[in-house]
Amino acid sequence: MRGRVVGAIFRFGAVGSRQPLSRTHICAAITVAKSSSPAQNSRRTFSSSFRRLYEPKAEITAEGLELSPPQAVTNGKRTVLPNFWLRDNCRCTECVNQDTLQRNFNTFAIPSDIHPTKVEATKENVTVQWSDNHTSTYPWPFLSFYLTSNARGHENDQISLWGSEAGSRPPTVSFPRVMASDQGVADLTAMIKEFGFCFVKDTPHDDPDVTRQLLERIAFIRVTHYGGFYDFTPDLAMADTAYTNLALPAHTDTTYFTDPAGLQAFHLLEHKAAPSSGRGGGGDAGETAEGGKSLLVDGFNAARILKEEDPRAYEILSSVRLPWHASGNEGITIAPDKLYPVLELNEDTGELHRVRWNNDDRGVVPFGEKYSPSEWYEAARKWDGILRRKSSELWVQLEPGKPLIFDNWRVLHGRSAFSGIRRICGGYINRDDFISRWRNTNYPRSEVLPRVTG
Repeated sequence: MRGRVVGAIFRFGAVGSRQPLSRTHICAAITVAKSSSPAQNSRRTFSSSFRRLYEPKAEITAEGLELSPPQAVTNGKRTVLPNFWLRDNCRCTECVNQDTLQRNFNTFAIPSDIHPTKVEATKENVTVQWSDNHTSTYPWPFLSFYLTSNARGHENDQISLWGSEAGSRPPTVSFPRVMASDQGVADLTAMIKEFGFCFVKDTPHDDPDVTRQLLERIAFIRVTHYGGFYDFTPDLAMADTAYTNLALPAHTDTTYFTDPAGLQAFHLLEHKAAPSSGRGGGGDAGETAEGGKSLLVDGFNAARILKEEDPRAYEILSSVRLPWHASGNEGITIAPDKLYPVLELNEDTGELHRVRWNNDDRGVVPFGEKYSPSEWYEAARKWDGILRRKSSELWVQLEPGKPLIFDNWRVLHGRSAFSGIRRICGGYINRDDFISRWRNTNYPRSEVLPRVTG
């Protein structure tokens, strides 16, 4: 991540470089024009590296098929695709169940010496007659992709980083729009994907079940040891500080799961004064309903700052693996399948993939890692300091009728202490289910399928 910080909101693309957004761009990115058509709003396209037309060729060699696509290939990695690989990836109706899109045959029943007996190349595809008497047809876009690439990657949609200034015009969609069509869901999921959070205004709040229905427009609600859809007050019904009126520092939830919750939602249904005790006639006055502001911090932006200011601290927090646990409730001791660092990086790209941070749920910093516990504590102190900077903190007052939904892999949340009784409902949604819904409402299926099947 290179360059000078200009402004406070940045847009990251596939290569990790950032570009400051002007206020006009910020507003345009956050506000969805109702006059836009579904195709304009939600359908996106992947770019192609193939342009100029040539005479297509496919020739049989000892190693496989030597291919020359009808479009000019840039940055080619190979010119030959192996026979067995091609035969295994036949997509005909006999080889792939067209209802389930699952492979319909035993790969290892194919002879290991399978080879073409006849090949025909046109401008659209390559047809192969195999030695097992099967015929396969491969579209040039499929073949060309693997001549230039090793594997399919995820969509390279940009994300926008933010700090405290994001509160001036936070990403927002309307409840009626989300409930009316998949275009509304596309708007909601796209904003969460780009900014890490979104409010849903005009949501009915007389009945918490309406909020459940809203969340299920994205995907099913994840069930944990806290239950599924939650509706609670600060009564310590579960042994967790979330069920108190105490202040909570910025953290991510469910650090103790192998797969932490992908999305989290809060809808403040009510915040009222606590009733008086009723002792001695008139009784004591009840607690007033004050405080309880919600805190949001963009963990990816905080990590960017840490990496720029102290690369070694970033390295330590992305290297030292820690234990995480949930052990407060009787009969429950949850821990992930292995130790995980605070900053989890993508194994292929080295880019930040997920933030896992809740100091209260952290176990003992281990010995025997690349860095010592003392070095980890010093790096974590710097991380904690960045999270607590005024420029990092977005404080918002939740209100009835305006649920907040955020990316728990990226956005840390907390709250200030409060008095009175707050009733909040919400739930968790799995990350994979959220991404699936985002993908299928923002891209045409013809482009989605190659991304996930290869």
